[in-house]
Amino acid sequence: MTLKITNPATGKQLRTLPEDGLLQVKCKYDAAREAQPGWSRTPFSKRLAAIKRFRAALVAEREPLAKILTSEVGKPIAQSRNELAGVLARIDFFIDNTKPRLRNAMVLDDGAQKMKEMISHEPLGVIANISAWNYPYLVGANVFVPALLTGNTVLYKPSEIATLSGLEIARLLHASGIPKNAFIPVIGGGKTGGALLKQDVDGVFFTGSYETGVKIARSVADRMIKLQLELGGKDPVYVCDDVDIKAVAAGVADGAFYNNGQSCCSVERIYVHEKIYDAFITAFVEEVKGFKVGDPADDKTYIGPLARSQQLAVLKQQVADAKRKGAKLLLGGGPLLTAGGKGNWFSPTVFSDAGQNTDLMRAESFGPIIGLRKVRDDAEAVALMNDSRYGLTAAIYTRDGRRAERVLSQVRSGSAYWNCCDRVSPRLPWSGVGRSGVGVTLSGYGIETFLRPRAWHLRAA
Repeated sequence: MTLKITNPATGKQLRTLPEDGLLQVKCKYDAAREAQPGWSRTPFSKRLAAIKRFRAALVAEREPLAKILTSEVGKPIAQSRNELAGVLARIDFFIDNTKPRLRNAMVLDDGAQKMKEMISHEPLGVIANISAWNYPYLVGANVFVPALLTGNTVLYKPSEIATLSGLEIARLLHASGIPKNAFIPVIGGGKTGGALLKQDVDGVFFTGSYETGVKIARSVADRMIKLQLELGGKDPVYVCDDVDIKAVAAGVADGAFYNNGQSCCSVERIYVHEKIYDAFITAFVEEVKGFKVGDPADDKTYIGPLARSQQLAVLKQQVADAKRKGAKLLLGGGPLLTAGGKGNWFSPTVFSDAGQNTDLMRAESFGPIIGLRKVRDDAEAVALMNDSRYGLTAAIYTRDGRRAERVLSQVRSGSAYWNCCDRVSPRLPWSGVGRSGVGVTLSGYGIETFLRPRAWHLRAA
């Protein structure tokens, strides 16, 4: 089997790589399993030093790594640089906070009964990390950095769309002192992922679509292993009537169109108080019109091509459905044709008066398209924000902090934003409800997820 990697901006083939079949994946699993006990016994100081060297390598090679990322996923080069800069804070968090989570906890010391109770924290073992293409460094580091620091070995399958970046991650980790059998890249598409799931791993950590997440959950359901699924979102924003309209329109537009809308926490539906609805739409459309669409290698480009050609059909269907159900197209609405007729280009698209029954407001878009809808009051906004099977993030823009807390406390989501959106912090847990997944990355919880607490009952003779 051969994996073909193409540039989504031009359709040009960048490279071909052999895909791992079942036999190759089994051999890699065996190597990771054999290496895990030794890696877990490696002093934490040495594991930590290797991750620090990896961090330094990301800084030293930021520009070539950014260019590779841009070439294979179409992310504008400035945003690729941002991703590589942003991952440093996440690594720093794990560097600073992992060791305390590994300490044994004495929870009872009863001298009279000669009984002690202690909790130890042990690595899960061998981790299957099936990662994402939209943020291979940020999303990947959420898993493999704490997994390695806590003594697990990792079978890392980068998305077939971001394979070159995945191989760079492996190269830098190995050069930094992570043993080759402690972090093993598994290369290929869906069949390779299926082969990986057949292995007797101790945990599966996946980032991707709800549909694929369901398949993964079913495939490992009878094995009682750690399963963590970071899936999609249909993230709502509510804009209240007391905001600075121009400033908020700019912030929300960035939240909707950054990385071409290809983020699980991108703004995907916008509810605006009726008192400022028309003015907000005008400001929002003007902001989106100012986004530079073009060559992702250009420093000034804000909107590049879609990473996946298949998404063009999804967006075209959502546009047709929205039009048919009465939404008003204000901007864009279809694929963009380049001079050579190549690449996965779609014009930034804005609809107003988008009905809640449209696919645009219900199904994940994962592209440069957004719908806006007028609401009477906070109660209607809450009802519509909750009218989704997803629950990843939710945001409100208002000058009134009490109003923000009141509204957000009623909305089902893993993250709540006041006067911001499309934001992730390493200090806070990243999780979702409903179809947005199960499990937690980031924060202290995101370290503990790679550890198994063990109970010790210790009675002196």
